[in-house]
Amino acid sequence: MKHWIEAARLRTLPLSVSGIILGSFYAMSQSMFNWKIVIFAISTTLGLQILSNFANDYGDGMKGTDNEDRVGPKRAIQSGAITPKAMKQAMILTSILTMFSAIALIYYSFKEDNLVFSLFFLILGALAIASAIRYTVGNSAYGYRGYGDIFVFVFFGLVSTMGIYFMFAKTFEEGYLLFLPATAIGFLSVGVLNLNNMRDEISDRKAGKNTIVVKIGGAKAKLYHYFLIVSAMILVLIFAALNDFHFDQYIFILAYFPLSRHLVTVYKNQDSRALDPELKKLALSTFVLSVLLSLCLIFFLSDIIVNNG
Repeated sequence: MKHWIEAARLRTLPLSVSGIILGSFYAMSQSMFNWKIVIFAISTTLGLQILSNFANDYGDGMKGTDNEDRVGPKRAIQSGAITPKAMKQAMILTSILTMFSAIALIYYSFKEDNLVFSLFFLILGALAIASAIRYTVGNSAYGYRGYGDIFVFVFFGLVSTMGIYFMFAKTFEEGYLLFLPATAIGFLSVGVLNLNNMRDEISDRKAGKNTIVVKIGGAKAKLYHYFLIVSAMILVLIFAALNDFHFDQYIFILAYFPLSRHLVTVYKNQDSRALDPELKKLALSTFVLSVLLSLCLIFFLSDIIVNNG
């Protein structure tokens, strides 16, 4: 059990639900909420993240990318703690459970109505599962061609945040501004992946894993990282301004302090191995930002209730 928990990489899980939390509370701020939708959205997202982690362990392990040159902690297949056959079975089981969770999410969101929406999200769920697996598994794994950033941005940023909101509202008419923080969550999520790839640049280059970092080099990868983090912070500020946040609703800025400290650490870094602790810090900072911003939205709802009281 210990090895399976390590393979699931628990430190990545809070990051994966950040978009779900934000999108759900944005819907709540507009007087729309259903706990069943939230619960199954979270379980589906966690399933996708765990599946992605299992597949990453399996794919990199089978390709020999996880070797003695790798900087981070040893993975399950690399260390021999879990066999490739067992990991493959775990991937199949996780895929099935995630798909069942997605079907339940779709049912509670649309019931017998909106068949077109149900089919669309069913296809989207299948694509998400396939994408989570194909990141490092197979001869055409897109993570080895530098497209991992796109997957993370789309599914853990836009789809996660905007998708859960749409399941409540059935429209984006009142929620188009959510695109700003959804993009921010996507950028921060990509930032975690970019940090991981910066840490593994040397071993990935040797193994032929052509991530964006390998393609552009460590120096430009830092600039790319600054862009992701700073842009995310700016987008959330714009979102707050456009929603006429009161002064006390800017409490989410507290999350900017660890994010700023993180940027300084990356700027000063000269040894990629020292970046490993920053992965957890950035993931948790993103989660904290989503929670604080969600609380700000609830404050906004409370003000509306009081003013209409």
